[in-house]
Amino acid sequence: MMDCFELPLYKKSQEIYETLKVITDLFPEDNDYLQTVKQHLLGDSMIIQAKICGAEAVKLYDIKMENATIIRKAARDIMVGGNNLEHFGFSDAKYYHLVRKLIEEFRLLFIDWVAGFNPKHYIVDNWGLFNPPGISPDHIQSEDELDFLDEDE
Repeated sequence: MMDCFELPLYKKSQEIYETLKVITDLFPEDNDYLQTVKQHLLGDSMIIQAKICGAEAVKLYDIKMENATIIRKAARDIMVGGNNLEHFGFSDAKYYHLVRKLIEEFRLLFIDWVAGFNPKHYIVDNWGLFNPPGISPDHIQSEDELDFLDEDE
C-alpha cells in the first residue's frame, strides 16, 4: 500500500493548503469575518488531507466512500469559500482563482482515486449509503464475500 503522502491526490491537497495559507495570510487581522473564513478554509484543507490518509488506511469500500464524501464536501466548500471575499474587505480576492484552479485539478485526481476503490471489499452498510453498486442494505453476505478480510495487503 502506498504511503498516503506520496499519492498525487495528497500532494495536490498540500498544494491547495499552501496556496490557501499564502492567500489567507493576506486577510486583514482586524477583519473578524475574514479571519473566520480563513479558519474554515484552512480547516477544510486539513480535513481533506486527514480523510485521504484515513481512506488509504482501510480496505473497506464503505469507509473509503465515507471519507471520499467528506473530502468532496470540504473541497466544494473551499471552491465557493472565496465568493464573497472582496465584498467583505479583501482587496486581493482576485488571487482566489488560483485556489479554484487547484481544486479543479484535485477533482480530476479525486475521480481517478475513487475509481480505484475495490467494490468487492465491503461489509454491508445497513444504512444503505455506501454500499457498492447493486448491493442493498439488507443484502446477506456469504463468507466468500468476506475472504478479503483475511488477505494481506
